[in-house]
Order: sequence, then C-alpha cells, then structure tokens
Amino acid sequence: MSTNANGPFARLPEVPSFTVASTTVADGAARSLDQRSGILGVPGGKDVSPQLSWSGAPAGTKSYAVTVYDPDAPTGSGFWHWALADIPATVTELPEGVGDDTGSGLLAGAFQLPNDARAARYLGAAPPAGHGQHRYFIVVHALDTASIGVPAEATPAFLGFTMTSHILGRAVLIATAETPA
Repeated sequence: MSTNANGPFARLPEVPSFTVASTTVADGAARSLDQRSGILGVPGGKDVSPQLSWSGAPAGTKSYAVTVYDPDAPTGSGFWHWALADIPATVTELPEGVGDDTGSGLLAGAFQLPNDARAARYLGAAPPAGHGQHRYFIVVHALDTASIGVPAEATPAFLGFTMTSHILGRAVLIATAETPA
C-alpha cells in the first residue's frame, strides 16, 4: 500500500523509516474481526489492538508513540482509532490487546490518549457500509525525547502536531477494511 500524496504523511517532513511487523495484521491485508469494532457496531468485532513489534529505529531514539489512523473516514478529517505516547525507548513490542480500557499492559509512563470516539483505548475498524475500502495507518514513531509532553486527555491530532519536530523515524504498516453495502 502506498504512503504517497494520498497518505497522511505527504505534507510532513520526511524522516527515515524503520521496520514494524505484526503477528495479528499484515501489511496491505484486511483487518480481522478481532481488530474490527464491536463498539461501533461491527457484528463480531472485538476491538482488540494488534500485536506490534519493531526494529531498526534511528540512533538517539528516546521514546516511541504509536498511532492508528484512517484517512478515508467520511469526516473531512479522517478518524483516529488509537494513540499511545511516552513508550520507553527500551520497548520494541506491544502485545495483542494492550489497547483495552485499562491499558494495564503498558509500561510505566506510557499512556493512551482518547481516540476520535473520546475513549482512551484502541477502537477497531468500522468503515460505513458501501463506503469502499479504508486504509488504516498503523505507525510507530521514534522520538528524540523521553516524554512528548502532551496531557493524557489531548487528542491524537494534537499529539501528531506536537511530535512533528521530534520524529527521528517512522515505521508504517497499512491494513485495510471494508463493509459491504
């Protein structure tokens, strides 16, 4: 899948890439029901955050942030499904399900920001019926600061704005989902 001019990073400064992988979602592949949203009405959807692991982050990385964003949502501004901040630089993996309501699997200091449904948790894919295929940018951002300094109640867009001058590298996995008409 392309991160070209139709992607969310087209107008941001270019940064080196590194590798992100998952045992629960494949790059370019459709999301499973585990990663679809029962909260938003997808039958069988479980709102389980995917397992993620990454490697090759740039030297000087002091923390990570993880975001999941759907630029194809019919909102005029896309839809943020998940945002995590202040993940320690020693962490290179998130287990499946860490994005639940409690965030209990996160290491001390890391936190979830409210998504666009205003819940501080992972919210699965739920494109409107007949709207076509949506892309879900699952991104690990390597940052040059141990704490990005945003409040826990901040929006993912504010996190992104604040991170822009601190991103050393970006690892991107793009999954898809579509709901038939």
